Amino acid sequence: MSSSTPKPNVWFIAGASSGFGKQIALEALSRGDAVIATSRQTSGLTDLSERGAILLDLDVTSPDETIRAAFARGESALLGSKWKTHHITHFVNAAGYILEGPVEAATQQEVFDSFNVNVLGIMHMTKNAIGWVRKRGQTQRGASSRSVIANFGSLGSWRGGPAFAYYAAAKWAVSGFTESVAAEARELGIDACVIEPGYFRTGFLNPGGGHRIVMQDTLDEAYEGTQVEQVRAALEKVNDNQPGDVVKGCRVIVDVLTRSGSAKGKPVPVRLPLGQDCVDVIEDKIASTQAIIEDWRAVITSTDHE
Repeated sequence: MSSSTPKPNVWFIAGASSGFGKQIALEALSRGDAVIATSRQTSGLTDLSERGAILLDLDVTSPDETIRAAFARGESALLGSKWKTHHITHFVNAAGYILEGPVEAATQQEVFDSFNVNVLGIMHMTKNAIGWVRKRGQTQRGASSRSVIANFGSLGSWRGGPAFAYYAAAKWAVSGFTESVAAEARELGIDACVIEPGYFRTGFLNPGGGHRIVMQDTLDEAYEGTQVEQVRAALEKVNDNQPGDVVKGCRVIVDVLTRSGSAKGKPVPVRLPLGQDCVDVIEDKIASTQAIIEDWRAVITSTDHE
């Protein structure tokens, strides 16, 4: 490989069993990239293995040493391939699920489990990825060879609502965390991006699929006729009818994270919203927040020292 030839991409994808995680893996493989695909159970990832992906069992809530060991096992598995001299360049954290139901109905264990996967898991994966890259000496400040960490936020990073408060809280946390990581890791030669999709047909809302967890007791009688009931019904209605095309979405994601194709010549953005519905929510949030500031400006600014 000549010095002018771009270095190949090596992807480490947590949560590659379905949805965005799996489709990013398929898109990267179709481009000739190396993929290390992980899931709590990789038995359902045979299609990725058949396309050349390296499969690893990994729960994102595992201890730090287990996560680092997974990075090491992934890179060791590259030794017997054409990628033997390469290291992981792209870390994608796509594991997560929605906890559905009214706020008061959630048990402490349900809330903890949700945040453990959706927030703490992503935080642990991210911090270990930063350390792995830095200690490997892979950090380079040149624009042509930066490492990338991508976490998944959501349209819910921008708008909360009835029946999905804990999911929105988790996604707000991920977006704020990733924005902070982007500023902190930039000087190490690492880009961080939070991907914020709208509604995509990924199977995420399919009952029994493991990504839509309904609280044990949803207090249906107490919330009959309320917005909680309406939102839960809306989730049923939109399931498998979402406007977003996951194949198109992941093509854009891989373009953006590798600065190629539709994103050629552009830096990796801190936030990557996907879908017109997400754009609509963000623009509404900006407008409504600006309206609050204008309406309350005198009161808000009256708290400063003279």
